[in-house]
Amino acid sequence: MRNLRIVFMGTPEFAVATLDKLIQKEYQVVGVITAPDKPAGRGRKIHESSVKQYAKKAGLHIMQPTNLKDEEFLNHLRSLKANLQIVVAFRMLPKQVWSMPKYGTFNLHASLLPDYRGAAPINWAIINGEKKTGVTTFFIDEKIDTGELILQETTEIGPEDTAGDLHDSLMILGAELVLKTVSLIENNQVVTQKQPLESTFKTADKINKETCKINWEEAAENIYNHIRGLSPFPAAWTNLNNDDELIVIKIYKAKWRKEEHNFKPGSVLFTKKELKVASSGGYVYLTELQLPGKRKMAVIDVLNGLKIKESAFMT
Repeated sequence: MRNLRIVFMGTPEFAVATLDKLIQKEYQVVGVITAPDKPAGRGRKIHESSVKQYAKKAGLHIMQPTNLKDEEFLNHLRSLKANLQIVVAFRMLPKQVWSMPKYGTFNLHASLLPDYRGAAPINWAIINGEKKTGVTTFFIDEKIDTGELILQETTEIGPEDTAGDLHDSLMILGAELVLKTVSLIENNQVVTQKQPLESTFKTADKINKETCKINWEEAAENIYNHIRGLSPFPAAWTNLNNDDELIVIKIYKAKWRKEEHNFKPGSVLFTKKELKVASSGGYVYLTELQLPGKRKMAVIDVLNGLKIKESAFMT
């Protein structure tokens, strides 16, 4: 059995579950690399990453390089004499880093590669209406998410699951998969599989503001998937044209119904308790919203405080 010396790289909460599993199983984690501290929130207070917060409590050696090619950092990394590196939700590594350890550097990715390579696999799986997804471990190479596959685990996506729900389930599933992968490496039992070369796989590009904007010309089910695939963060949004007022609304929860109608897509129909928007071949029922400067609210509370005009429409 190999004596592993592990450097762990990660930043958000998603990575903490894996690091915690490694510590619980008493693996020798000789260093943790995470993002530099940065100002966050309205008060611009200095924020430490979730991984750093955990690593501090666990008494682990922490590094926060701004430049992964910096010679001082590389020398520091070499001095740890790690023979395995594990990456979970970090940034792209230069070859000097990923090629350093004897037993390689592997990554945990929140999709069933080769589908959904990229920055936002959880969001895009739901946005695209997938019924299943999973997690993959693979050895890192020169390109993004293209290295040789080690292990995969599949899970179902429920019809009401949000990106937040899927994030939490894949976080746990992924931590377990990393432990299985480490055990294979520890016992020199890894058998890898090359990823196919075709370029027809579904991608998971970074989410931006325009990605989040709702297109009411789409089918109701597609809009519903769009909303839950961006909930709770960064959230789908739309413009409510309310007479002469333009209000940006974030939508966190919705339902949908396939139904023929003669309303123009984006038309707003409402009662004292219900707010629905016409789309192609159906309606989207909005159930949890956020108005500018307000907290998230159930639609009934929004309707109590916002006077919507009969001529209102979404764009």
